[in-house]
Amino acid sequence: MGNRVQELMEMLYNMINEAWGIPLGAEKCVIERDKALDLIDEIKTNFPIELSEARRLVDARAEFIGAAKREAEQIRKTAEDRARKLVEEQEIIRMAKMRSSEIIAQAEASAAELRRAASDYVDESMRRSEEALSTALEELRKTRARFRSASAATRTRGGDTGSFDVPMDD
Repeated sequence: MGNRVQELMEMLYNMINEAWGIPLGAEKCVIERDKALDLIDEIKTNFPIELSEARRLVDARAEFIGAAKREAEQIRKTAEDRARKLVEEQEIIRMAKMRSSEIIAQAEASAAELRRAASDYVDESMRRSEEALSTALEELRKTRARFRSASAATRTRGGDTGSFDVPMDD
């Protein structure tokens, strides 16, 4: 239908272009009034149809563009949400790794401290045991020495007091 108005306009243009000029009036011409008016009436008749078709096309185009914009906005929003979630997940992972590193470092420090404390405790216990054993050994040696001297004194007196003479190994 858009072509029909164009055809009619072209016919009107050709009619005016081919019309006879008026002598002494270069800008004026003679055309057949009825034919020109018929062409203009037909243009008027077809024009609203073509305008409504053009409006319908413009409206459809606007609706299509609006739908495309809405869809693009939804895609953008979805992408932003997904990107935000990924960033949050990466942040959570980064924080979890950092926290796990801190926990591991604390555990290693605590283990080292426990090992040091255990070593100190064992060393101290062994030192005290060694001192106690050394004291006990010293006491045993003194007692043995007294026993020997008492035993030797009894032998030199020559008397039998009814005690047994037990030989001692040195």
